[in-house]
Amino acid sequence: MARPVQYNTKVKTVEIPEGYSGEGFFATSFDKAIGLARKNSIWPLPFATSCCGIEFMATMASTYDLARFGAERMAFTPRQCDLLMVMGTISKKMGPVLRQVYLQMAEPRWVMAVGACASSGGVFDTYSVLQGIDQVIPVDVYVPGCPPRPEAIIDGFMRIQDLIGQESLRRRHSDKYKELLNSYGIQ
Repeated sequence: MARPVQYNTKVKTVEIPEGYSGEGFFATSFDKAIGLARKNSIWPLPFATSCCGIEFMATMASTYDLARFGAERMAFTPRQCDLLMVMGTISKKMGPVLRQVYLQMAEPRWVMAVGACASSGGVFDTYSVLQGIDQVIPVDVYVPGCPPRPEAIIDGFMRIQDLIGQESLRRRHSDKYKELLNSYGIQ
């Protein structure tokens, strides 16, 4: 008799980091272990101002469920988050507020610009709209679309996970990173 339950045979598991293994032990570098833990436990801070925020709500809902990727906890306080997801139109008056939120986040922190408005100003080429949030804060991943589909937001989130997993623990203390922050006027 055939079983009524179908099993998912396409399960993808996380690859173990490079290292040495033996009977009953596994050794790897500290960077790789921390990277694996960080990339699978991201706490996003949604900064949604327009229609991209609605698509993000769909991404968090049960159909797409961003929590499957380790983003279970949405936080609306910058001091507890490590990923700033900027979604929607940012006016020039909102630029200093966005920068303040970014500065209140603890290191390490990452930024994802979701949608055409956050990435480049979108169709709003006016005096009052910021033409991309990279004029105010550094951006790690850009997600295209107007508004982007939930699949695109998930893809951008997976790109952030790839960056986090490969990042060295000392990268944030490097001269190149300090130069990047200095170019934005951040000490």
